[in-house]
Amino acid sequence: MDSDRQLDSCAAVCFLAGDYADGHQQDRRKICSNCDRPVKVCLCNIIPSEPITTVTRIVILHHPHEQRHKLATVPVLSKCLDNCDVIVGRRLRYGDCDILDSLHDDALRNPNFTSRAIYLFPGADTSPSQEINHWKSSKNTVELTTYVLIAFDGTWKHAREMMRASLSFLSKFAVQVHLDYDIGNDGGTIFNSDLILRKEPFSGCMSTMEAVAHCLRILEPNGISIESNLIEVLRSMVKFQASFFKPMKPRPKLIKGGREGKI
Repeated sequence: MDSDRQLDSCAAVCFLAGDYADGHQQDRRKICSNCDRPVKVCLCNIIPSEPITTVTRIVILHHPHEQRHKLATVPVLSKCLDNCDVIVGRRLRYGDCDILDSLHDDALRNPNFTSRAIYLFPGADTSPSQEINHWKSSKNTVELTTYVLIAFDGTWKHAREMMRASLSFLSKFAVQVHLDYDIGNDGGTIFNSDLILRKEPFSGCMSTMEAVAHCLRILEPNGISIESNLIEVLRSMVKFQASFFKPMKPRPKLIKGGREGKI
């Protein structure tokens, strides 16, 4: 779709939002009712016209703070996938999601229950994690054909808090997994710098959209194609968003007592 047609399309699905203040009409921000983003940064031309079908059910716990973050990827991801549930909150518990409740009940009824649910989070001494490829190829899961993928969307600190708060519920029926990564000093992603929306605390961290895309590559029969489609949307989103960023000047060093000091 060329740019002129895209603008015409967006104009047809936009509405005005704004208030009057002090008797004067404020500038109203046009919002696209299709992608729910400001028209200036509308992504309708890169979001698939038909949501991508997956046999994997994706459940994302979306931290409330992320709802107002302009670089959040989950709103875009949920419009790209037709089997994706987004739950806004700080923890997962019984009653939040039918599929998770069903898995929880099945596990309690059957002690030999083979879990088809996984939650994505790097491991630690207190919460050991399996690399997702190893989990999928294990003898206990090799016969499974459908999966439930659970992800936590928030800052690194928030995601850790959300996972820990949800653990008493998830541990009954889900297995903790992680993508293959190497922890290093520098943040970013382990895949490609043009997918970075925010600075990450260490290598292996990535946006929720990127992480889900790489998991679906492993879980889905046509995973390579699904991953490619999602990553292309993310890459376009990052490139588009970056065009609105202002260049940042390096911070000057502080001088204390005639010596240069670091901020």
